[in-house]
Amino acid sequence: MAYNEFAYFYDELNSAADYDALYQYIQGELKAHDIQDGILADLGCGTGDLTLMLTQAGYDVIGIDQSEEMLSVLREKADELGLTGRLLLLRQNLLQLDLYGTIRAAVSTFDTLNHIGPVDQFEQAIRKAAYFMEKGGVFLFDLNTPYKHQHILADRSFDIEAEDAQCHWTNHYEPDTGRVDIAIDIVYQDTGEHFQENFYEYSYPLKTVETFLQRYGFVMTRIADGEDFGPVRPDSPRWIITAVKQYTQEAKT
Repeated sequence: MAYNEFAYFYDELNSAADYDALYQYIQGELKAHDIQDGILADLGCGTGDLTLMLTQAGYDVIGIDQSEEMLSVLREKADELGLTGRLLLLRQNLLQLDLYGTIRAAVSTFDTLNHIGPVDQFEQAIRKAAYFMEKGGVFLFDLNTPYKHQHILADRSFDIEAEDAQCHWTNHYEPDTGRVDIAIDIVYQDTGEHFQENFYEYSYPLKTVETFLQRYGFVMTRIADGEDFGPVRPDSPRWIITAVKQYTQEAKT
């Protein structure tokens, strides 16, 4: 899934997100596993606020996203901060990930992996991330939970107001598949231009997530609530998971 016109509304939608708290949690987990520098991939980097914070912290960050519009917004932010030369941006589908070398860590936040697709595609995304991960490398990612899909997103809709446009967001939950279909309508107030985009999210049982991690050489070392970073609750809307790679791909094969 790639955001197109909606890329320019993404920061408006995420305006309430506590990037500082997310960054502090990720930094703490990386340092707990002795990863304080080296190559780090941000899988589904979007408009890149977290990407830039990790770059400023001294990591050699590769920002990867399928949306050229998202990457364009990130490039502008990096240029304003003088970070353009320290950040590598790649337009790639995470299911065909190719990093041309190994990485010490990867992060994937704000539901990127929920957008991957049905469970077989989610497994492929885990496999691709594992392939490029060094032994002892850390994979930190979040997921919207089945609870959120069933009880929070469900069939609700809401509106996003930007400076020069409006966005109407509608969810439709399919209980048989665990899929949420999302439709967005964007209207520019000055020109009257109208854009529509459609995408989806899937949720995955935690046991399934752990099974795939183990299948591709990871051990899940920590799971926390992805909103307050405390203990997981039955009604947690998001998980954030830390997984550590147990072998290099060459050693396995």
